[in-house]
Amino acid sequence: MKVLSIQSAVAHGHVGNSAAVFPLQRIGVEVVPVPTVNFSNHTGYGAWRGPLIPPPDVAEILLGVEERGVFPQVDVVLSGYQGSVGIGDVIVDVVRRVKAANPSAVYACDPVMGNAKSGCFTAPEIPHLLRDRVVPVADIITPNQFELGFLTGTEPASIESTLASADLARAMGPATVLVTSVERPDREEGTIEMLVVDGTGAWLVTTPHLPFKANGSGDVTAALFTAHYVATKDAAVSLERTASSVFDLIETTYRSGDRELRLVQAQEFYATPRMQFSTEQVR
Repeated sequence: MKVLSIQSAVAHGHVGNSAAVFPLQRIGVEVVPVPTVNFSNHTGYGAWRGPLIPPPDVAEILLGVEERGVFPQVDVVLSGYQGSVGIGDVIVDVVRRVKAANPSAVYACDPVMGNAKSGCFTAPEIPHLLRDRVVPVADIITPNQFELGFLTGTEPASIESTLASADLARAMGPATVLVTSVERPDREEGTIEMLVVDGTGAWLVTTPHLPFKANGSGDVTAALFTAHYVATKDAAVSLERTASSVFDLIETTYRSGDRELRLVQAQEFYATPRMQFSTEQVR
């Protein structure tokens, strides 16, 4: 499998491509990483240095990759944090070109815009760009519950309302919706859930909720789920593998006391997930 991953890059820490590339490589996936920003660190620190990559420059990198004859080999286009509005147009265009070169390729979009605790942390126009122009051309999307609500104009909370919101998202274009960080009011205390919905059904997985904010864990989740799903075509198995790997990554980081993901130290959990969590079919 080959993934063309168009995301942010940071020198220190692990978010965007700096989070997604290594776990994908560790499970045997070839990655072509293209940066949308090149920052010193993620923006959660409140200060950072380095440039947004201008959309024409991102387009130039992608054109060079295309000229090397890579697009027919690409199985997945994966996108995450988009630093500027123009990046969305670049991504939509490259998805079209990749699919023309390889009609079986899929586009997986992680519609990064914010979360329930922090609200939107992107430029104000980015959520509208994602909703109106990017998500409709995606095959797979991986929003958290807050992002799903914005995309669909709903307030998902219960399993039923989250399923309804996922169905609205699927009606926009994507066939598969992975909802990360589902926090329904009636869940067991100390837990958090993920929900995947596709044309064959819907599955929920529950894991312990660690009291720790792990920047980049969503990027790892989107990357691993997409790779497993494209390889297996099995939503439940892909969700179980992803939940297992990501929980062990977060727990390893939490126990270390480090602020940044212990991405390298947890590498065996990507290659050989412990499969300690089972999914429940909810539809």
